[in-house]
Amino acid sequence: MLNPGDKAPDFTLLDQHGQPFTLSKSLKQRKVRHLVYFYPKAGTPGCTTQACGLRDIAGEVGDTAIVGISPDAPAAQATFDQKHGLGFPLLADEDHAVAEAYGAWGEKSMYGKRYMGIVRSAFLLDEKGRIAEAWPKISPKDTPKKLLAALAE
Repeated sequence: MLNPGDKAPDFTLLDQHGQPFTLSKSLKQRKVRHLVYFYPKAGTPGCTTQACGLRDIAGEVGDTAIVGISPDAPAAQATFDQKHGLGFPLLADEDHAVAEAYGAWGEKSMYGKRYMGIVRSAFLLDEKGRIAEAWPKISPKDTPKKLLAALAE
């Protein structure tokens, strides 16, 4: 898991429109903080709560960019975005390489069965691409709250 002060790993992934999104390019173009969050599966209840919560506070985070990442294909990300009017990039990390680089891929357990998957996590990056805040194993409802609290500091 990455910690505050660490350089955020750069990546290029396809967004919900099939367009490449490169973190370093976004940081250079916009020179703003970025919330990069990892979620298990588009359209599931927890992921919908998290994404809609972030959508609902987007007007309160100033110019902070919100970027969601899951192992879903771009088409599934597009459906998720359209259904809930999210309005921010949803990136397809189908081989979970970016999640692994951020420490957001690990062993999970459900109904006694162990498997590998996304560990819901969020990272607030500063304008230079360094981790300002790291929230491993964050709950869907806490993601918008933690972001607002961090931005208020």
